Amino acid sequence: MKIINVVGARPNFMKVAPIMAAYPSEPSIQPVLVHTGQHYDEKMSDLFFRELGIPEPDVNLEVGSGSHARQTADIMVRFEEVVLAEKPDAVLVVGDVNSTIACGMVAVKLGVKLVHVEAGLRSHDRTMPEEINRLLTDSISDLLFCTEQSGMDNLAKEGVDPGKCFMVGNCMVDTLLKNLEKARQSKILEQQGLDERGYAVVTLHRPANVDSEEVMGRILLALTEVQKDWPIVFPVHPRTRKMLEKPALAKLVAAMPNLRLLDPAGYLDFVRLCDGARLVLTDSGGIQEETTIMDVPCLTLRENTERPVTCDVGTNVLVGRDPDKILAAYRAVMDGTAGKGVAPPLWDGKAAERIVPILARELG
Repeated sequence: MKIINVVGARPNFMKVAPIMAAYPSEPSIQPVLVHTGQHYDEKMSDLFFRELGIPEPDVNLEVGSGSHARQTADIMVRFEEVVLAEKPDAVLVVGDVNSTIACGMVAVKLGVKLVHVEAGLRSHDRTMPEEINRLLTDSISDLLFCTEQSGMDNLAKEGVDPGKCFMVGNCMVDTLLKNLEKARQSKILEQQGLDERGYAVVTLHRPANVDSEEVMGRILLALTEVQKDWPIVFPVHPRTRKMLEKPALAKLVAAMPNLRLLDPAGYLDFVRLCDGARLVLTDSGGIQEETTIMDVPCLTLRENTERPVTCDVGTNVLVGRDPDKILAAYRAVMDGTAGKGVAPPLWDGKAAERIVPILARELG
């Protein structure tokens, strides 16, 4: 039974790595790994493959960057050739990036079964490109694997056959738990002159935050106060760096002596930065999950989250983009009245071990 496994952007790598590692437990499955090349530079792709021990892709589509329409179209055209040549029994996609829906549509239109890992997550905000990708991918999938109960609930509300849906846990957590001790050997804290629990980490990349000078300015105003207490380490996404070069924002950044702008970090270095932090401020979905497992308080700089379980268990606080709300939540974390919780059910490092036998049974 041949299964094509698709990766495209950085978060995908952490979700596919444990699945690829679990396939040998089911000799009936022949996995093929396809990298669309949606993220293609050294820090965002090649380094992650090496650090996570992911085998070299069998195929690299090398699509590169572009608008949503162009990138999705390029992936579809190139992936169709792969599916026609490989004749797989199923295509497995993860997450919610353009590669996810592009390869999913190709598979279904060619009559190939589609498997979606990390199904059912919903922000209920259709201005997010990822939300559209999630909704569409789930609507055409034959098997849907959920990380949290909200995913199962959302799929049920949307009328998806419950026999196709499986609560298995979180593959990103599998990767984190497998690599946490290795990440703790990273020298990134020493290189940056940082003390354990003596700094904050910031990441920002969502268009709603970084494509608006006004919104970005409000977030920087909050960071102006936080950096008075701690150094802030800010690995800067290329999209974000471009906005920070605007004169008004550059002036705010220059006025923050404790704000350190870094290039994007490799997986192990970034995990070490988050694991050692006093708190993390982010707009990333995956980082909300990782900080939950590392028991590091997380302030999510968005008005919504598709990972509500992280808020339910208490490790993550949804703070929006208003400086006063961000700082109120920050002070609550500093006081110890927010940001502490427990790991959600099945976030135990064994999600991939649950997924692979289900694939063998349901597809076989």
